[in-house]
Amino acid sequence: MDTLSQTFAALADPTRRAILARLAGGAATVGELAEPFDMSLPAVSRHLRVLTDAGLIERQTEAQWRRCSLRGEGLRAAADWIEFYRRFWETQLDRLDAFLKRTAPKPDKGRTKRSSKPRRTT
Repeated sequence: MDTLSQTFAALADPTRRAILARLAGGAATVGELAEPFDMSLPAVSRHLRVLTDAGLIERQTEAQWRRCSLRGEGLRAAADWIEFYRRFWETQLDRLDAFLKRTAPKPDKGRTKRSSKPRRTT
């Protein structure tokens, strides 16, 4: 699987996104990351493995602690891909807007709108 696919696959899971959000506040141990989740430490470790393989986090061992931290460059390819298509669609929508303005019917000036009801004469 290519790096971009790994990144998006990792981001597809809400638990992994929550772990990344927590790590945005600073490095944390595996135990600290596991705390808010109702799952086993091995399950959290599997999520961390997916994030590591996607290049989104890095893990270091300090004595008996395993600390995790964000890797900012891990999201760069995904951000670049998204930015390319954001600019593409923005350009397409601007072109559509210009086309609609050019082809919109012009309002008739000087003509008054006639009522569809016939006038009553007495």
